[in-house]
Amino acid sequence: MQWKVWVAIVAASFWPGAAQAAWFEASSEHFVIYADDSERDITQFAEQLERYHSGMARALGSQLSVPSPSNRVTIYVVNSEREVRNIYGEGSRYVGGFYVPRAGGSLAIIPPVHSSTGEATITMIPLLHEYAHHFLISTSSTAMPRWLSEGAAEFFATSRFDKDGSLWLGRAAQHRAGELFFAADVSAGDLLDPKQYERKKHGGYDAFYGRSWLLYHYLSFDAARRGQLSRYLDLLRAGAGQREAAEKAFGDLQRLDRDIDLYLKKGRMTALQFPANSLHVGTITVRALGAGEAAILPVQIRSKRGISTEDAPALLTEAKAIAARFPGDPAALSALAEAAYDAGDDKAAIAAADAAIALDPRQVNAYVQKGYAMFRIAQGAQDRPAAFKAARVPFVALNHLENDHPLPLVYYYRSFLEQGMKPPALAVQGLIRAVELAPFDQGLRMDLGYAFLRLGRSEEARDVLMLVANDPHGGELSEKARGLIAHIEADSKWDGQEGASAASASSGG
Repeated sequence: MQWKVWVAIVAASFWPGAAQAAWFEASSEHFVIYADDSERDITQFAEQLERYHSGMARALGSQLSVPSPSNRVTIYVVNSEREVRNIYGEGSRYVGGFYVPRAGGSLAIIPPVHSSTGEATITMIPLLHEYAHHFLISTSSTAMPRWLSEGAAEFFATSRFDKDGSLWLGRAAQHRAGELFFAADVSAGDLLDPKQYERKKHGGYDAFYGRSWLLYHYLSFDAARRGQLSRYLDLLRAGAGQREAAEKAFGDLQRLDRDIDLYLKKGRMTALQFPANSLHVGTITVRALGAGEAAILPVQIRSKRGISTEDAPALLTEAKAIAARFPGDPAALSALAEAAYDAGDDKAAIAAADAAIALDPRQVNAYVQKGYAMFRIAQGAQDRPAAFKAARVPFVALNHLENDHPLPLVYYYRSFLEQGMKPPALAVQGLIRAVELAPFDQGLRMDLGYAFLRLGRSEEARDVLMLVANDPHGGELSEKARGLIAHIEADSKWDGQEGASAASASSGG
């Protein structure tokens, strides 16, 4: 699983004037938000995020279909950055929040973010930055160079939400001011030529993010450069290398570097304003969580973040104690099923999931956890075909409940692969559809890359893997994808069987 983490070195902050109230859930077209705050504030936050999504769509001329309920981004707002770091665990010293792109379960865990002024706070900017990545990946069929991905995300993240419902995008990146003026410089040539950047990069902090924002902002608004960014993207899509595309689209890179330096020194910068009547917010529903659901929510958050093998038993004990207090709460039982699965107790996971479904047949997470547990049991079953057939049943039920949930499609495909069988064409089509539904899940793209290799469709495999290879936050998966691409380019008939088990790195389970 690949984690997207942002760093924020700021003191713990709280929503101004907000009295701690009951846990609420705000549900909108693209987001689900949980916060221990007032109904008014969580509603306002949901509205701001939907305005932001709509503004990005208008600015880029891109539209996303409304996701299935489970494929929205779920945001958990916890009390402070200290709590964020506790949930994150090891290596969290500078973590201000984190985002996990995952088919059927993308989530962000953040500290309080609201401000009375409408300005995106220091803790909200990273969330907007990561959602910009989410949006851009979901609307792009080609891989974006790192500078462009980060520059665009910074461009959109500097938002302002006016009280009249209007939205500003592309404002000056004040949070990058210190970096731009005091961190090690990164030239336009460094941004546009990754090999040059890697040769020059040193161990210290540099201005990559700030300069990427500056270049993107300049190319977006400078009249003399109008159309150059589109030409650059067209050249990349046509197969040009990054430096070649940059030189053809932008001309002399040293001159470009001087131009963006002059642009930075301007007294004022242009921004985009979208009036309220141009933005689509949609319906926002808010409900107070029941007592059992609220009590077990901290357990659920830690499960969704991902729990270590060592810590899972203690979390299960906690989940059991809470669920015992609320035996009639289906949400508490669903969370118990997840904690049991994480701890390796598949029978307990299935029992809790069944109890949750009996109380509420629309408990999506109960079907998911039951399916995970049955798949794991099937792997060691004597009659594997029968066991995997049974393991598909919860996912079939989930598919009937939520037709565009990607996980039933993923696990239908895996039910054949994990038996050593060739997945039928219908299963492969389902996997392709799952990637269409969750393009932000890079592990899922890896699955599809391997599937194409097995079918002898190496060009399609390469195209899919390129999006993983160029993910600026891809980590080990990106490295693995680059290795696969190199193998494909060396041997176009390679079927991917070496290291094929890496497909299990994707979402779910």
